[in-house]
Amino acid sequence: MIDRLVLITGASSGIGLACAQTFAQAGARLILAARRSDRLQALAADLKAKFGTATHVLKLDVCDRSAVEACLQSLPSDWSGVDVLVNNAGLSRGLDRFQTAEVQDWEEMIDTNVKGLLYVTRTLLPGMIERGQGHIINIGSIAGHQTYPKGNVYCATKAAVRAITEGLKLDLLGTPIRVSTVDPGLVETEFSQVRFHGDAERAQSVYAGLTPLTPADVADVVLFCATRPVHVNINEVVLMPTDQASATQVNRQNLS
Repeated sequence: MIDRLVLITGASSGIGLACAQTFAQAGARLILAARRSDRLQALAADLKAKFGTATHVLKLDVCDRSAVEACLQSLPSDWSGVDVLVNNAGLSRGLDRFQTAEVQDWEEMIDTNVKGLLYVTRTLLPGMIERGQGHIINIGSIAGHQTYPKGNVYCATKAAVRAITEGLKLDLLGTPIRVSTVDPGLVETEFSQVRFHGDAERAQSVYAGLTPLTPADVADVVLFCATRPVHVNINEVVLMPTDQASATQVNRQNLS
């Protein structure tokens, strides 16, 4: 059992939702943050019924700096001592050559993947340092290690997540705060539907002919990072499906 308070951003779907389920089953208390409060309320009720999980729901857009600061600085006293922060909120918009990409797609990715992570972390980190305990786990991507065609700005945002994680570790040396990044390859979530602006057929083709990771696979790794002995810091985990060898090399079968 993990007797900790865990805050998960982007908890309404995909990897964030799977992390909520995995940490709930392990006995953690959860702060669930996302823009879709109806989904969060349903998730909180489900976790309560299945695991007896105590949850606090936050309707929050991590891109809104003032909202992030106001919301996280005014948490009830029983919910203010966050032990583990899972920075999961993130998205990809478009898959286009740099010269034809939509600038608005760039803005959304930078605002969510980079600025959102910074705002939430900057708001919660001083409290962790003051309490002498805490763990920041950032959900990155293989895209932060290997740039792929038409991935330009999305890959740049995930490279930024990797660099921020490394910078945090350096700046926190001498404190007991741990910092990790979990960087998956292909995971079947709403990711591709969001990337392709709701084009479900195009999104499904991303995973055709191979067995991708599931959100639960990633959540298992996040829980592993969070449950090591306090003197152990898992700096970085890169995980991919067996059918994937790199950001661009995949093995597809049974395609007609």
